[in-house]
Amino acid sequence: MATQTAATAVAPAPEAKGTSTRTIALAIVGLLILLAAPFVIYPVFVMKVLCFALFAAAFNLLLGYVGLLSFGHAAFFGGAAYICAYSIKAWNFPPEIAILAGTLFAAALGAVIGYLAIRRQGIYFAMITLALSQMFFFVCLQAPFTGGEDGIQGVPRGKLLGFIDLGDSLAMYYFVAAVFLFGFLAIWRIVNSPFGNILKAIRENEQRAISLGYRVDHYKLGAFVISAALTGLAGAVKAIVFQLASLTDVGWQMSGEVILMTLLGGIGTLVGPVAGAALVVSLENYLATSSFPVPVVIGTIFVACVLMFRRGIVGEINAFLDRKK
Repeated sequence: MATQTAATAVAPAPEAKGTSTRTIALAIVGLLILLAAPFVIYPVFVMKVLCFALFAAAFNLLLGYVGLLSFGHAAFFGGAAYICAYSIKAWNFPPEIAILAGTLFAAALGAVIGYLAIRRQGIYFAMITLALSQMFFFVCLQAPFTGGEDGIQGVPRGKLLGFIDLGDSLAMYYFVAAVFLFGFLAIWRIVNSPFGNILKAIRENEQRAISLGYRVDHYKLGAFVISAALTGLAGAVKAIVFQLASLTDVGWQMSGEVILMTLLGGIGTLVGPVAGAALVVSLENYLATSSFPVPVVIGTIFVACVLMFRRGIVGEINAFLDRKK
């Protein structure tokens, strides 16, 4: 009976026809952009955007839909990159198996860190994830197979399924685009499932969810592991794209960067983290050769967005379109 009551309480309102049409139009436009992008923009740059977009979307699954702020997601991103790179270079794994190995490692690491952190809330949860992530950082620094400060370099891209040469930039791009679409659609399905509705109920009123009979810690841990696995998927693919796994991927700065991407784009929106990732990566790329200090520019934009766009860029656009109805 409690389950039926909760399902009714957290069920989303029927989607308006205008919103449905808008979603379909955005999906078509996004797919066309993905298909045409490598012919207009440098493919490696777009692949980097897609990797970080999936990373931010996976992080947003935890922050935006469960309300858990993790400062340790770099451990999953970089850990999967190391496992994927080492599997290919040392064990001659094909790229698809190496990516799977990295993703599974990230999920397992997420289960361990999540189990230890999930019993705390707020700043205590965030600090535990940060501390455990830093412990993992020093493991990566000292472990013999990671290459220390040099990382794992010269990772061969190999052949996907034995016959698709990922050394070709176009083939590599469409593979990365397919992985991104898979991860994004998986997040969309989770958010719009009964499981996702329960996660949103926990975010809005955890005590009420407990009173309705839900084992809240189990749902939080499940969301944490899924977020870690999808983050690992992004990290493993990035290692193949750049043929490198390094300490940068597991540093606390990487965790801060994905938080910034999510906040800029819009917490609790599906497209927001993608937009935020595209903005941050573009700024880093195009300002890298200029005399402007990139962190200062990004920080200024972040402050401006916090002051003027409290919901993030996509969140404010959605709110504006909803008011126009």
